Amino acid sequence: MGLEISIGWLTLLMFGSLLVLLMAGLPLAFVTGGLACVFLFVFGDARMLNILPSRIYPYMTDYQLSAIPLFIFMASVLKQAGVIEQLFDVIYKLLGALRGGLASATIIASTILAAMVGVIGAAEITMGMVALPAMLRRKYDPHLACGSILAGGTLGILIPPSILAILFAVVAQQSVGELFIGAVFPGLLLSGMYILYVTARSYIDPAKGPALAPEERVSAREKLRLLQGIITPVILVVLVLGVIFSGIATPVEAAGIGTFGALVVAALYRRLSWQGVREAALTTLKASAMVLWIIFGASIFVGFYILNGGQQFVTQMLLGTGFGPYGILLIMMMILVVLGMFLDWVGILLLAVPIFTPIMKSLPWEGLLGLPGVAPSEVPLWFGVVYMINMQMSFLSPPFGYALFYLKSVAPPEITIGTIFRSAVPFLFLQATGLAICILFPGIILWLPRLVYG
Repeated sequence: MGLEISIGWLTLLMFGSLLVLLMAGLPLAFVTGGLACVFLFVFGDARMLNILPSRIYPYMTDYQLSAIPLFIFMASVLKQAGVIEQLFDVIYKLLGALRGGLASATIIASTILAAMVGVIGAAEITMGMVALPAMLRRKYDPHLACGSILAGGTLGILIPPSILAILFAVVAQQSVGELFIGAVFPGLLLSGMYILYVTARSYIDPAKGPALAPEERVSAREKLRLLQGIITPVILVVLVLGVIFSGIATPVEAAGIGTFGALVVAALYRRLSWQGVREAALTTLKASAMVLWIIFGASIFVGFYILNGGQQFVTQMLLGTGFGPYGILLIMMMILVVLGMFLDWVGILLLAVPIFTPIMKSLPWEGLLGLPGVAPSEVPLWFGVVYMINMQMSFLSPPFGYALFYLKSVAPPEITIGTIFRSAVPFLFLQATGLAICILFPGIILWLPRLVYG
């Protein structure tokens, strides 16, 4: 029999020790799993040890999770094929005559890229290597240049086929297809807001985002030729998302189609080699293994906490604030942003979603300021997309937002981490605005899934 402890002290001990060990630089997967085993041994009993296999086995056998390595492999192959560089090259030549055209091109390329890869790191690092030097060479304001790459890169977490959506669906027992479809309009809304912002800033102060010099601009015929060069990857994106949205294939089957399609695109670009496939496979292996280890560790950690009454404790704490449903949602969003300063997205999802989702389902969502509410059956889908929008903010939140460091790792020496932090702030406000719009107007998320699924 383990030691007796109140749930308040257990909460403080578990999450306090988690924070201390993470700040010491230990990997999240082993910290959560190791701490869970220690707490199980000290405060649990023999029956609680059954948590270990019972929490891990369902994830090991979950069919939907097999989409993750397939989409990561698809992203890696497209990166090896040089598709991302060519995509940016085409769009910036199309928009180069406009002020802020390069920054807008970065965001549009990142939006298309998000629909190809479903992960953030690939977009941030590649755009940092390709788009940032191009903008700095043409005397763009470093803050505007860095901010457009940071914000555009985070769209990969939201726009389908998002890896986060697949994981959320597994943890919250939600349909992956519905989450994919629900995230389309919010993703396009945020992308549009970023483009409007960089364009407005460039027209208010032309020195921040100058147009391409006349000698660098291309003719209409050349633009048409350039467009032909990116038609195959765009067809691949439309095919993968089309088979999911039309219900022809599940997300896992679509990921398989996408993986095969990526190999075909690489062959058409004459970039398909055994070395490239091997590197893509190793990247996939490392990324998938990291995700799965974090899933195993964090699910045991949260499972032990919930078993000891953690769910009821957090629910009572939130309801005890006296705020209504939307006030409680605001607190949840603030907690997620704070967690995003210290944890990666997989860890946050596995620690917060199992606790927050049941609370969301139990509350009435009747709308604010006379605006439409959310039906109980649609709450998990609505919250899933709201959560994904919030996770974009966690990637840009100083001091430890992952996107900030992805960009710093490839930025020229004159771009300091301070410059990158400051460049993220306006886009954080835009993300918060987009989040508020999707909470106030849930139809932005729910209209398309209603249309597709009825």
